[in-house]
Amino acid sequence: MKAVAVFLAILVVGAFSIAGAQTKKMKIYISADMEGVVGAVSGDQLGPGSFEYQRFREFMTEEVNAAIEAAFEAGATDVVVSDSHGNAQNILIEKLPKNVMLVRGFPRPLMMMEGIDETFDGAIYLGYHSSTTNPEGVRAHTMSSARLADVKLNGISMTEGGFNAAIAGHFDVPIIMISGDDAAVKEVQDLLGDVEGAVVKWNYGFHSAKTMMPEPAYALIREKVKAAIGRIDEFKPYKPEKPLKLDVTFKNYRPSEILSYLPIVERTDSHSVRFNGKDMIEVSKFLTFVLNYEPGLEP
Repeated sequence: MKAVAVFLAILVVGAFSIAGAQTKKMKIYISADMEGVVGAVSGDQLGPGSFEYQRFREFMTEEVNAAIEAAFEAGATDVVVSDSHGNAQNILIEKLPKNVMLVRGFPRPLMMMEGIDETFDGAIYLGYHSSTTNPEGVRAHTMSSARLADVKLNGISMTEGGFNAAIAGHFDVPIIMISGDDAAVKEVQDLLGDVEGAVVKWNYGFHSAKTMMPEPAYALIREKVKAAIGRIDEFKPYKPEKPLKLDVTFKNYRPSEILSYLPIVERTDSHSVRFNGKDMIEVSKFLTFVLNYEPGLEP
């Protein structure tokens, strides 16, 4: 009888273990930009009113759908997508699966990473580009191609992927995959390590590239998302040492002059200011303010 009881106990424990495995949640966060989308090379594809924008909204949406589909197939139970380009109203919402959530619109405190928190297991970048200090890459810039010449975090010039990785790292969430042109993928991998990379085009210059066709690009994104989730435990969050030192260099001198009137801001040279933040939430909110505040703002 004792042996039977032990056997039954093992069966019960095993059943609970299987049930637990079946109900374990995996949350994936997707931050989607547009400059790195397959085929995009200039402003003609990237903003409302441009002659190819509507077509490229379709391509962007399909890249997002490819990543969502692969994430669910690889075991994800929840997916949140952040529309993170331009006005953040690019993804065609009616073409997304009904079981995802979408973050839309700017400004928002965590910018391209709004909606992320400590419940996520990994984050994915889609359609990303290289930084404003990189001499290579299609539409290379950091946060604002018109206004900023450099964004440094603890003395390191940041790509948007690096800055956003630090936001994710605040919540102990690792970056696991990136898609974009070759310069964008290399830049993020150089900073973060061996994250999965889907290169969908190869830059020839700021407004030129050799590009894959859409369908093969979607297939590559699916492949890399599945590979990333398959080894998700290997990735580590990017966590710059605190307190954080943010240095912002403007292309014009007046923003640095005016911002230096604030007691929390130090002007470090004619075009640059420094802000010291206790964490990435403070740093992100400050940079959001810098990029969005105008005296004439109205609802």
